Amino acid sequence: MLLINAIDRLGLGLLLNQYGLELCLVAPEQLIPGSFWGEREAGLIGSKIYARLDTPLHSVLHEAAHFVCMTPERRAGLDTDAGGDDREENAVCYLQIVLADSLPNAGRARMCRDMDEWGYSFRLGSAATWFAEDAEDARQWLIEHGLIDRDGRHTYACR
Repeated sequence: MLLINAIDRLGLGLLLNQYGLELCLVAPEQLIPGSFWGEREAGLIGSKIYARLDTPLHSVLHEAAHFVCMTPERRAGLDTDAGGDDREENAVCYLQIVLADSLPNAGRARMCRDMDEWGYSFRLGSAATWFAEDAEDARQWLIEHGLIDRDGRHTYACR
């Protein structure tokens, strides 16, 4: 699993900043504020994503994608639970895979493997197969909300 300590954190911070997000590193062994899953998983409060060096990258990108995909009204009161319906959750998973391509040594294939290892579940058995063969609804949702373009590239826009 690719952890924050093994990637270019400056590059990650710059990517998040393009969306109005701030990466806030928490000291080792400290509780991560706003973490829905606890332990070492990323937390989200307002426009701040909290993580430790042992936080998996997929967790940070998933929380970032929640921020991007939610309505402005939900974003204004955001604290820990991003909420959203099933369609939005699928879009979040799709977007986190797209965002991984923006980071050196990350990429779609690695993100999909890490999602599988963490325990994301998809009808077709893996994140990569879902992304390639069964995620057209998520892709269309992201296009309709202006979050990716028709070529599948993220637009740096929030819903």
